Amino acid sequence: MGETKHQGPIKISKVPAPKHWVSPVPFGLGKVKPKHIRDTMKIMWENKDNLNYAKNILTKGVCDGCALGVSGLKDQTLKGPHICTTRLNVLRLSTMPAMDEELVHADIDELKKYSSAELRQLGRIPYPLIRRKGERKFSRLDWDEAMDMIAEKMKKLDPKQYGFYLTSRGITNESYYVAGKVSRFLGTNHVDNASRICHSPSKTALKRSVGIGASSSNYQDWIGTDVLLFWGSVASNSSPVSTKYMLAAKKKGTKIIVINPYREPAMDKYWVPSNAESALFGTKIADDFYQVNIGGDIALMHGIMKHWFEMEEEAVGSAINHQFVQEHVNDYEELKAKVEEQTWEEIVKSSGVEKERIAELSELLANSKNAVYAWALGLTMHSFATDNISQVANLALLRGHIGREHAGLMPFRGHSSVQGSGEMGADPFVLPGGGWDKENVNRIEDIWNFELPKWQGDIVGVSLENVVLPNDNDRKLKLYYMSGGNFLETMPNPEFIEKALSELEIRVHQDIIFNTSTLVDAKEAVIVLPAKTRYEQEGGGTSTSTERMVYFSPEIKGNKQVVEEARTEWKIYIDLAKRVKPETAHLVDFKDGQAIRNEIALANKDYDGVQYMENQGDVFQWGGAWLCEGGVCPTPDGKGNLISVDIPSLNKPEGTFYITTRRGKQFNSMVYKKTDPLNGAGRYDVLMSEKDAKELNITNGEPVVVYNQHGTFQGKANFAEIAKGNVGLHFPEGNFLIPKGIYDGPSGIPQYSVAVKVEKAERYNAKKDVKYFEGRVEELEMEV
Repeated sequence: MGETKHQGPIKISKVPAPKHWVSPVPFGLGKVKPKHIRDTMKIMWENKDNLNYAKNILTKGVCDGCALGVSGLKDQTLKGPHICTTRLNVLRLSTMPAMDEELVHADIDELKKYSSAELRQLGRIPYPLIRRKGERKFSRLDWDEAMDMIAEKMKKLDPKQYGFYLTSRGITNESYYVAGKVSRFLGTNHVDNASRICHSPSKTALKRSVGIGASSSNYQDWIGTDVLLFWGSVASNSSPVSTKYMLAAKKKGTKIIVINPYREPAMDKYWVPSNAESALFGTKIADDFYQVNIGGDIALMHGIMKHWFEMEEEAVGSAINHQFVQEHVNDYEELKAKVEEQTWEEIVKSSGVEKERIAELSELLANSKNAVYAWALGLTMHSFATDNISQVANLALLRGHIGREHAGLMPFRGHSSVQGSGEMGADPFVLPGGGWDKENVNRIEDIWNFELPKWQGDIVGVSLENVVLPNDNDRKLKLYYMSGGNFLETMPNPEFIEKALSELEIRVHQDIIFNTSTLVDAKEAVIVLPAKTRYEQEGGGTSTSTERMVYFSPEIKGNKQVVEEARTEWKIYIDLAKRVKPETAHLVDFKDGQAIRNEIALANKDYDGVQYMENQGDVFQWGGAWLCEGGVCPTPDGKGNLISVDIPSLNKPEGTFYITTRRGKQFNSMVYKKTDPLNGAGRYDVLMSEKDAKELNITNGEPVVVYNQHGTFQGKANFAEIAKGNVGLHFPEGNFLIPKGIYDGPSGIPQYSVAVKVEKAERYNAKKDVKYFEGRVEELEMEV
C-alpha cells in the first residue's frame, strides 16, 4: 500500500467573508476577549534583557509550546508566519537568567510562600543543589557529588524500587529515547511520561480499534472536510494557531461542531491575531454546540448510532457505509445489537442532550462524505476514557471516515513532542517501535545488546502510591528521578501526593526552574539538577507534533544569560548509567545527538528518516499523510474493530453535580493568568448554570462551597453556559476534590471528574460542625 505524502503548506483565501464575522465593531471592543497585542508587548518587555536570543528562538527554533509543530514561524499547514501567546508565554523559560544565590539558598519556609508561578519568575536553577533531611535550605553541590549520590543509592536498591518520569516541557525525542533506554539498562521498567495524564487513553483505544497510536489525519484535512467535530477540546485556547486552520476551513465550507459541557467562549468566537480580517472583526468558529453532560459522551454516541440504525430500517445505505464496513471492519453485528439494546430514555438521561438534537447531529454525519473527529481531555480524563475514544472510532468506521483526505481520527495533543515520548519507549508498556511482544523485545535486545527487565513497570500514579507501601514490600518506591513535572499540581488528591513525595528516600528534580513540588521534604535528600532547554541542546534535537510531523530544532547560540552549569538532559542520563554500571555503560553511550538519531531510525521503523535531520527547517511526517490509508489498518487482519461498550454508570446521586477541572489560561500546571481572558473567570470561580443556581438560591458572584468526601473547595459562583448538573473548576485548584487511585483500566489515566455537592457558603459554614464532617457525606461515598 503506497503512502501518500503530505503536500506541504497551502495558501489561505484572502477574500473577506463577513458571514463569519463576530461583529463589525473592530477589535471586539467592549467584549470579554484576549488582548493579544497588549500581551505580546508585555512579553517583549519581559524578555528585553535577552531580546536577540528570544528573537532567534522564535525564528529558528521549533515551538516548545503546544503540539501543532511550528518550526521558526512556519508550519506545514498554511503558508505565512504563525506565532501565538502559548509560545510567547513559555519563551521566558529559555531567556531568563539564573536565580539569585540569595533566593536559591533562602530558608525553605520562605520559598514555600511562593506559588509555582512566582517561583518560575525567580529564574533558572543555577547549579546542582541538595537539601538533606532536617536542613532548612538548599546547599550547592558539584555535578560529580550529585551524580555519585544518586548512583550510590541506586546500587543499593532493587531496580523495582526506583523509577523515572519525564514531563513534556519541550523535552526532545533524543532525551526521551535515552531515558527509556537507560532506565531499562539500569534494570527498571518504571519509566513513564506526561502523556499518561493526558492522552494515554487515545493511544490505547486507537491501538485496539484501528491499530494506530497517533492521529490518522493531519491539520490540512480540516480545511474542506464536510464536518470537523471537536469533542471535549478547547483547541483555540490550548493551541491558538489552530484557529487559523479553523478559519480556513470555514471559508471552504466546513461545518464545525463542538461537543462540550461548557459552551466554550473561545470555540464560539475568536479573534485570530495573525489574520487581519479575524483580528479586526473576529471569527464565529462553531456552527453548533452540543452541551453534553460530563461523562455523557458514550451515551451521546450510542444515540448517534441508534438513529443511524433507525435510518437504515427506512433505507439501506442511508447512514452506514456498507461497502467500507464489509471490506474493512469487524464485529458489525455485535455493535448493532449493543446499540439497539440502549433505550432512548437512558441515552437522553446520561448524555443530557434531547433526542431531536441527537438525531440532527446523527443525520449531519450520515449525510457527510467526510468528517474529521478531533478530541482532547474532555474525553480522556475519565475512568472509562478508552471506551470513550473507541466509541468515537466506531462512528468513523461505520461511515468510512478514515484513511483518506478530509477524514480521520485526531487526538488533539497539548504539548510539544509529547507524541514522541511513547514512540521513543519512555513508557512502561512500550519499547521503541512497538510493545512488549516477544518479537519486539528480541528485536530491541539485538539492537541494544543487553537483556531487558521482563517484569511489568508501573504507571506514574501507581508509582506514587507505591511510595507509601510497607518497608518490606519489594515494589516500595524509594527513589524517584523526575525530568520536570509537578505532581502536586497535576495529580488528583494533592494532600496524598505531598505525603508520597515526602516519603521518598531520595527525590531527584532535573529541571529548569523550581516549582512547589521541588520544595517538599524527603526522607534522606532532595537533589536538584539544572537542565538545559531544548534550544541549548548540543547538536539540536527533534520533536514530534500531533500530526506525526518530526521537526528538527537546531542548537541556538547567543544566550546572554546562559546558565553555565546546566546540562543537556540526555547527557545526564548517560552520566548516571556510567556511574551505576561502569563496566557495561558503553552500551548506552552516545557521542552526540546524531548518534542517537541514527539508532532511533533502527529502533523505531516509523522514524526512518530522522537520521538525516540536521538543519533548521528539516521535517518529515512518519506514516505519510494518512494512517489506515485506503481503509487498511495496521491490525493483525488489516481491519478496524468495532468495540461494543456500555453506557457507564456515573454514580451521581440526586442533588449532586459532576465536576470538570477545566484548564484556564495556563500551560498544563503553569498558570499564566489569574483571570481567564476568554470568560473573565478567576481561578476560584465555580462555573455553573443559572438554572442550577436558582434551585439552590445562589446568586451570581456569591461565595459557594463545593465538597465531597475527598475534599472541600471554596470559591464563588460564576453563571456560565454549562450543561445543567455540571460545574466547572480550574485545574489544579479543584484537584483536592478528586480521589486518588481511580484509573481507566486499559490506559492508566487517573479519573479527573467526580460527583460533588454545591452549597451557599453561609449555609455550609453554619452547619459545618454538625452535618458534614461528623457524619461524612453518605450519598457521595462512591464504590471504586
